[in-house]
Amino acid sequence: MLFAAGRGSRLAPLTDRHPKCLVRAGNKTLLEHNILQLKAAGVDTLVINVHHFSEQVIEFIRSRDFGLTIHISEEPDLLGQGGGLLQASQYFVGDEAFLVCNSDIYTDLDLGSLVAAHRTSQSLATLAVAKRETSRYLRFDEDKNLCGWENRTTGEKVSWNTKSYEKLAFNGVQVVSPKLFDYMTEFGNVFSTIPVYLKAAEAGEKIKAFPMDHAYWIDIGAVEKLEELRKHLSKEPYEGFKPS
Repeated sequence: MLFAAGRGSRLAPLTDRHPKCLVRAGNKTLLEHNILQLKAAGVDTLVINVHHFSEQVIEFIRSRDFGLTIHISEEPDLLGQGGGLLQASQYFVGDEAFLVCNSDIYTDLDLGSLVAAHRTSQSLATLAVAKRETSRYLRFDEDKNLCGWENRTTGEKVSWNTKSYEKLAFNGVQVVSPKLFDYMTEFGNVFSTIPVYLKAAEAGEKIKAFPMDHAYWIDIGAVEKLEELRKHLSKEPYEGFKPS
């Protein structure tokens, strides 16, 4: 699943007339970069949630043949990543784990190694993380199991079952087992995935860290970050997506 519903307000004015996922970096949109990376990792079926300028995202997908089965999960109101994932749960049947990624990031992470690590650990979820500066950290114990969370801005923090932990930043790429949906029932319609992970981990489920410090990764949450990515890709400047 690719999360592509956000408004991208920090990328304004680029997102005043287009969705963030259709901003161009190099010779492709952010959405296309992510779709092709998932395809290269062996994904053959994809769910994309949409909200902001949803018609443009749908048109973009229909105008290209990615060689994938692509389902659209349209959100009349933004549901948050947890709510968006729960709404799309109808597409994840059986017990096979699936990749979930943010469409506003770019990374060269080997997704196959992430999936392999998830299968080996038989965890409920495996989260790609790194040592980087951020306002919110996940805490992992010496076995790389999720054991807490902290918000440096508000001072909120929680830990359990350990006195020793490592603070790592979540990078918006994860492998999830469908059993996670069982932990979403009490959160209503609009919620983040992080409280769900914390609830599941405190209940004894394994939520594993997958360090990716040696992979290139960038969150395109601001214009400066977009320019940084364009420089990294060394391609043509942004011209914007023009619907037909």
